Amino acid sequence: MRGATGGCRLCLASLLCLAPCSARAYRPFVSTDAAVADPGTFEIELGYLGLERDEGETTVITPQLVVNYGVVRDLELVGEFELARPNGEDTRFADPKLSLKRVLREGALQGRSGLSVAAEAGPLLPSNEPGERQLGFEGSGIVSGSLAAVRYHLNLGGGVARDDRDPFALWGMILELPLGHGARVVGEINGERVRGGTAENSGLLGAIWEPDSLPGVALDVGLRRRIGDAAPDWGATLGLTFGF
Repeated sequence: MRGATGGCRLCLASLLCLAPCSARAYRPFVSTDAAVADPGTFEIELGYLGLERDEGETTVITPQLVVNYGVVRDLELVGEFELARPNGEDTRFADPKLSLKRVLREGALQGRSGLSVAAEAGPLLPSNEPGERQLGFEGSGIVSGSLAAVRYHLNLGGGVARDDRDPFALWGMILELPLGHGARVVGEINGERVRGGTAENSGLLGAIWEPDSLPGVALDVGLRRRIGDAAPDWGATLGLTFGF
C-alpha cells in the first residue's frame, strides 16, 4: 500500500509540473462558469476527498474527476465521474457524464467587456447506481459577469433523468469575492427538481486559493448544507484544479 501511495503522489507531482496554464478552479461547485479551456489544453478538476451525510448514513466520494479539453476556440469537451462508497456497501461508479460546452458570447471571462454567455449539453451515461443504468440527458445555459468586486455565474437548465426518464429542471448561482494573495471566498446556491418530486436545494460556502508558488494550480475546500428536506443533510469536499 505504501508503494502504491508513493506512486500516486509521484504521478500527481509530475502532472502538476506540466501545469503552465491558469486554472479556472470551478471546483467545488455543482454549477459552472461561462468559460472553456484553451484549444489543445486539458484542465483537470480533482476532488480527492468528498463526504456526504444523509439520514445518519455517510457516503465517501473519492475521487471526483472532471476533465475539460479545449477542442477549438470557445469549445470544450467535458467528461466527469465519481466513485462513491456508502457505509457498508460496495464502491459505485456514479454520475458519469459527457458534454460539449460552447461560449456563445465572449465577455469578462475572456478579457472583454460585458457578460460571458455559454451553453453546455450532453448525455448522462449509465452508472451502476441502483436504478441508473439507462441514458439520460442534461443541458444548461450559463451567464457570468461581475457586480462591483463580486463575480457571479448563473446556471439554468434541465434534462431527462437516467432512472425513470422523467424530465427535470436545474438551477444554480455562484458568487466569488477576492480576498487578495490568490485567495477568494465563494458561495453557491443550487437545486434540481424532477417532475412530480421535491426540489433538492442546497447551499455551499467555501474558499479557493491559487498560490503564487504553484502557477496554474488552485486548491479548494467547501462545506455544503441542504435547504429544505430533499437534499442530503450536509457534505464536504477538498480538491484541486490544474491544467497542462
